[in-house]
Amino acid sequence: MINFEILSLFPEMFVSPLDFSLLKKAQEKGLLNICLHDIRDWANDKHKMADDAPYGGGCGMVMKVEPVEKALRAIRKPEDDSIVVLMTPQGEVLNQKIAAQLAAQKHIIIICGHYEGVDERIREHLVDREISIGDYILTGGELAALVLVDAVSRFIPDVLGNPLSTGNDSFSENILEYPQYTRPAKYNDWMVPDVLLSGNHAQIELWRKRESLIRTYKRRPDLLKMLELSAEDKKILDEIKQDEI
Repeated sequence: MINFEILSLFPEMFVSPLDFSLLKKAQEKGLLNICLHDIRDWANDKHKMADDAPYGGGCGMVMKVEPVEKALRAIRKPEDDSIVVLMTPQGEVLNQKIAAQLAAQKHIIIICGHYEGVDERIREHLVDREISIGDYILTGGELAALVLVDAVSRFIPDVLGNPLSTGNDSFSENILEYPQYTRPAKYNDWMVPDVLLSGNHAQIELWRKRESLIRTYKRRPDLLKMLELSAEDKKILDEIKQDEI
């Protein structure tokens, strides 16, 4: 089981998303535990201020170090084998490999950045890892934290109905997933490929491999540089390139 502790200025943003679908079922099964904490609970003034104007001037507000440090001191015990993650656009970009690494942890504390960012001393002294979900800016780290929890939770045994599902996901092996179809076989003259209806599993696997390579080549050719291609894969790619001529 993984224990997620989320530090946020707006913990109410998590209530609805965590109460549906696989994340809800996983919590009910005891596969993961998610605790929400309001950073303002550790602010030491009567107004519960968790942010202040930046030194040196500039627009916006900066999250204060004191309430974050106090919150971590209350949550993170000396003997606790936990990891503290800051959600920030300056962090390493989340991918399947990082999600799988984090899934091996037992206790993950997530700090949701907000406003113009966080006091640099939070990064320097309190955080083990900084993670981004992409090269764009959100109003806060809450939505990014939800993405992280969802991505990591998929690697917890029994969270997904089929334990093979994560292995077939796009990016799991630096290749995009093949197209998927389900009933009906024909809709508005849109047909499911005949091979998927054939029952020939060897041909189906070959089709899926080819379609994955086609999709990756056309949409994310950069991933192919990280892919260990077999002789068969290289042959298929050569055929794909020849078809374009």
